[in-house]
Amino acid sequence: MSQVLDIECCDLDIKNNSRYHHTEQCGEERLIVRRGQPFDVILHLKAGSHEFQASETSFTLIVETGPLPRKESDTKVCFGLHVSTVDTEWSACATSDPSRNTVCVTICSSPNAPIGVYSLTMDQEGQKTSLGQFTLLFNAWCPLDAVYMQSEMKRQEYVLAQHGEVYRGTYKRIKGTPWNFGQFEPGILDICLKILDDNPKFVSDANEDCSARRNPIYVTRVLSAMINSNDDSGVLVGNWGEISDGVHPGQWIGSGDILHQWAESGPVRYGQCWVFAAVACTVSRALGIPCRVVTNFGSAHDTDANLVIENFYDEDGERISEGDSIWNFHVWVDSWMTRPDLGQKFDGWQTSDPTPQETSEGIFCCGPASLTAIREGELTMKYDVPFIFAEVNADVVDMVRLSDGQFVKFSGSTKSVGRYISTKAVGSDKRHDITHQYKYTEGSKEERQVYEKAQHHNKLQQRGEEPGLHLKIKLADNMIVGSDFEVCAVLTNNCIEAKSCTFLFFANTVGYNGKPGEGCGFSSDKVDVPPGEERLLYLTVKYDSYGSVITSDRLIQLSAITIDKQTIDYHKAEKTIVLDEPEIEIKLEGEVRVNQCVTAELSLMNPLPEPLQDCSFTIEGVGLTDSKPIKVTMEDVGPRQEAKASVGFCPSITGSNVLLVNFDSDKLKNIRSFINVTVEERACTEI
Repeated sequence: MSQVLDIECCDLDIKNNSRYHHTEQCGEERLIVRRGQPFDVILHLKAGSHEFQASETSFTLIVETGPLPRKESDTKVCFGLHVSTVDTEWSACATSDPSRNTVCVTICSSPNAPIGVYSLTMDQEGQKTSLGQFTLLFNAWCPLDAVYMQSEMKRQEYVLAQHGEVYRGTYKRIKGTPWNFGQFEPGILDICLKILDDNPKFVSDANEDCSARRNPIYVTRVLSAMINSNDDSGVLVGNWGEISDGVHPGQWIGSGDILHQWAESGPVRYGQCWVFAAVACTVSRALGIPCRVVTNFGSAHDTDANLVIENFYDEDGERISEGDSIWNFHVWVDSWMTRPDLGQKFDGWQTSDPTPQETSEGIFCCGPASLTAIREGELTMKYDVPFIFAEVNADVVDMVRLSDGQFVKFSGSTKSVGRYISTKAVGSDKRHDITHQYKYTEGSKEERQVYEKAQHHNKLQQRGEEPGLHLKIKLADNMIVGSDFEVCAVLTNNCIEAKSCTFLFFANTVGYNGKPGEGCGFSSDKVDVPPGEERLLYLTVKYDSYGSVITSDRLIQLSAITIDKQTIDYHKAEKTIVLDEPEIEIKLEGEVRVNQCVTAELSLMNPLPEPLQDCSFTIEGVGLTDSKPIKVTMEDVGPRQEAKASVGFCPSITGSNVLLVNFDSDKLKNIRSFINVTVEERACTEI
């Protein structure tokens, strides 16, 4: 049996840990460390305690974060002692000092752990001791962290620098404005964590949100939405008109006042793009994500997503169009991270924009979008690449509307959007031009090729299509088990030339684990598809084909395939469907009272064109059926006939409970339903 240590206190060694983890500017009030990097805690033993001996002493450490820590979400992790720590997962090792009065425990967090406030607990054979709390941040110094940045000078600038420059003005007169980011000022980190806790995704599912905080892509997208207050009680209210209340955006000189004011009283009035961006930079750096503020001069706002800024005028030269516009400048942020969701090519700087301009997935946020994807015109890459591409690379067209209603182009430009894209230089107060990171040289062959490719992609994307042959599968409205139903494969030719191919459509049963089963339908055709047109291939899936081979999961996998052997061109679309099951109707007869029997009337319509055998209903409920299932069997149920049963039970606990009901048979299995049951006290009887 392992010897139990008698602990007097735990020293989190904040001063030394802060120095090694580059968090000393946060102060020494609490332990703040960066993930994927070891830190030490010192256990002081009581007089007379067993000495720590590696061969005889063992304990488990438990780290937890969020309101609902769970092992499966990695918001709760238990780990024991090893000879040394490892850098890929939570681990620990321990040594004692020569006096045997203290034990130094070295802990290394996972480089993929969710960021946030953690509790640290020691478990010695069931005896748990709280060792304190620590805050875990992203780590730009850890090669295994998604935000790892190799250059120490860049880490100093993009993570640790608390002051910077925000560029404004016009492309002919660029002016740097000093800004105090202040990410290490007292209370700022707590406010940044509160921003995460106040976001709607945390409110709707705290466990999933806290688990997702391991991913800087997710955190950056949340911040893009939460720095503005359009969809939530975010940090800043935007105002681009006359201001009669609140603070004019031009009066702010730093993020600290804004964040403190938000924490105390909610959304702060007012901000414009440079304020939104500067606050986003503060929060990102506070959480450990390398971040820079970026200004785009001649920034396009493409409201109709056609990559063209269209200016319309009447015959008198008066502007008659609203919508599209070109801002003198617009400010956003770039954050540094890997993009495993897109591929290594798209690692590096990612643009996100907290200024509320357009919605993305129904929310006023934008990004993160890879700079590589923006530069190469890869409009299908997540997130919001088309909008940002247009901001830096849209073409401009000026048109006049004649008296007969016709529009005539009279001017335009391919070079007026996306000029002198600027950020503060590393290690100095000079301006660094990063236009080349966003786009090829204006007017160059590469820039025009990228723009034309983006235009083509964009037109198809607006129709929900990709270039080339496109396959999709359409389903019937009612697909209940036992019925015959028709599905359709749609082949669309988005190429500029006609296509000929063999068109195949399969239906196979499949298990929940993806294991393929028997085939239950097939159709084929040889088709010629002109440019811009589509061909349909129908498949009727009959019960006679799938009824005897479908599993209790009621899954059928549909696969559409096109084959052009001459050009070796293959396309495939798949969709797995779950056939609808019949519903169990549950009715309770009479009042439901404790220790008083009640009857549940159960019924289910057999949807199959054949009889069901070995039929049974089973009910079960905590406090309703004495925690034991009650099963009743019945005779065969004919095709399209109703299975009925009456089942009695006697509740033993008052309050709200759930009665679960299951129907089973030889051909329909595991049909489930439930009903909420409120059990009342038993009525008093008169004497």
